[in-house]
Amino acid sequence: MQQTTNAIVMIRPVNFRMNEQTAVNNYYQKVIDGILPETVNAKAQQEFDAYVEKLKAIGVHVIVVEDTAETDTPDSIFPNNWISFHENGTVALYPMFAENRRLERREDLLDILEEEGFVIHDIIDYTSAEDEGVFLEGTGSLLLDRANGKAYCALSPRADEDLFIEFCEDFDYFPVLFTANQTVNGTRKAIYHTNVMMCLAESFAVICLDCIDDKKERKQVVQHLKDSGKEIIAITEQQVQHFAGNMLQVKGHDNELFLIMSTSAYQSLTDKQIEAINKHCKIVHSSLDTIEACGGGSARCMMAEVFLPKQ
Repeated sequence: MQQTTNAIVMIRPVNFRMNEQTAVNNYYQKVIDGILPETVNAKAQQEFDAYVEKLKAIGVHVIVVEDTAETDTPDSIFPNNWISFHENGTVALYPMFAENRRLERREDLLDILEEEGFVIHDIIDYTSAEDEGVFLEGTGSLLLDRANGKAYCALSPRADEDLFIEFCEDFDYFPVLFTANQTVNGTRKAIYHTNVMMCLAESFAVICLDCIDDKKERKQVVQHLKDSGKEIIAITEQQVQHFAGNMLQVKGHDNELFLIMSTSAYQSLTDKQIEAINKHCKIVHSSLDTIEACGGGSARCMMAEVFLPKQ
């Protein structure tokens, strides 16, 4: 199984703003005072377009799909939470915590991929779990070590243990479960998505071990990463605040590997951390300040990787 892909789906926003429904447990979202909603959306579009251009310049196959103005989908820019695409031709659809995020799911995305020559054999739909108030938000909640058959998941209101186990059984992954916390106003609270504090690349992992308060769980995660032959590049909780955990490794021209992140994430890294990453691959970063502030998500959240087979 491949760990990285050259093809990604990105959704260009038309109604981007801070989503009040997700802010209840996404502590990274901020209200930008004195800026009109239209201005926020226009800035997000500018950041999105510049980001896409950088990805295309290094040879990433970016499939850009315009969001629709008919639905109120302020977070549509983060498609990796509601859908994932797998090498065996299976598509997974996930149950979403925020009601207005459920509107992001759209069947035409599958048609677009098929037009691009990708093959879809099967759809596994977990969305009925929403009726029970149970959620698992795609590759935000699940970090897949595809090559080693392991799935990492930090439990939170958006990542249910039973559903995670069900996913692992359906897709044949070994489950690695833990809890990741951050300090919010002096209290330890669950981090809403695993991919905020952890990134899995082919030969290394960027992870905030300080977020895993339980020493046994932390040791277990470290052991799994080491057993899978990954160098561990540790980041701090302060760097997590700058989205230094929210990165994704992709393939560019001639299958060259790149680690994609926001400029804020890049600027938070130390020279030593950058050097450690550069031993494995080059870094590409793009400014996503508006998207990060209002959306509470970053570079990784904006990319839904396509592993589907081609015709």
